[in-house]
Amino acid sequence: MARKLPPLTALPAFDAAARHLSFTKAADELLVTHAAVSRAIRNLEEVLGTRLFERHTRSVRLTPQGAAYVAEIGPALDRIAAATMAASASRAAGVLTVSTSDGFAGRWLVPRLHRFHSAHPDLDVRLSTSGVHADFIRDGIDIAIRYGMGDYQGVVSEFLADEDVSPVCSPSLLEGKHPLRTPADLRHHRLIHDNFQLGWEKWFHEVGIDDIKPDGGVKFDSAVYAVEAAVYGEGVLLGRSALVSADLAAGRLVRPFDISLKSRWSYYVVYPEGALRQKKVKAFRDWLFAEMAA
Repeated sequence: MARKLPPLTALPAFDAAARHLSFTKAADELLVTHAAVSRAIRNLEEVLGTRLFERHTRSVRLTPQGAAYVAEIGPALDRIAAATMAASASRAAGVLTVSTSDGFAGRWLVPRLHRFHSAHPDLDVRLSTSGVHADFIRDGIDIAIRYGMGDYQGVVSEFLADEDVSPVCSPSLLEGKHPLRTPADLRHHRLIHDNFQLGWEKWFHEVGIDDIKPDGGVKFDSAVYAVEAAVYGEGVLLGRSALVSADLAAGRLVRPFDISLKSRWSYYVVYPEGALRQKKVKAFRDWLFAEMAA
């Protein structure tokens, strides 16, 4: 018996507009025009014989029928996306594509990746560090490590690790004319900044220091270069625990004083629904949790 289906090309537009409550944001997500999204939803409403959105001058709102419909359509699209990924992944079963930030890749993942390759010599890892949240289907991503609040829509998001931040520096800065002994000694040293949202101003406020300029020093867009600058003695970095752990363990960096703050963001392992049915994805996911626990 033939299925009675709506216009399938209209469903992604409806789903995106329902999630964003904005035709414009839906168009941006789908890389189409606002008019195309509006037209697709209007066509879907005509086929269904009911309004899915209440349209206002600068906003849209789901009708009760629209809310009920998207509650069914959204998970169905997720299952289709997962099935599509599983089917296409079979063509490259030995290649695992991982999306993460350049900081996490360069300072945490890469120094440990040889252990994953030793355990899974049949898998080749491809790292994507574009700095934006990749689209799993469009960008061919198998699994991602993201840094945030964990509220990622349409995917599975598993908590991986918390993070704290504390000043770190080269051991050489513990000696010399102005050795680092207390936070007040930072006035004699250059501050290093990366693109992290918890900066020196917040840290100085928490430790009660108000006579050091928090935005002075050297600034980097990449955490990789900021950590390297600290290793080479360029100054003191407010280091994120995951990104400086290898350098601390190797003695390239030290914590001059034991004062840290917990970040409100954490690391999450993110992947499409059903992705763990692929052995390569499950192997990498399990390895990540084992490495972080170690």
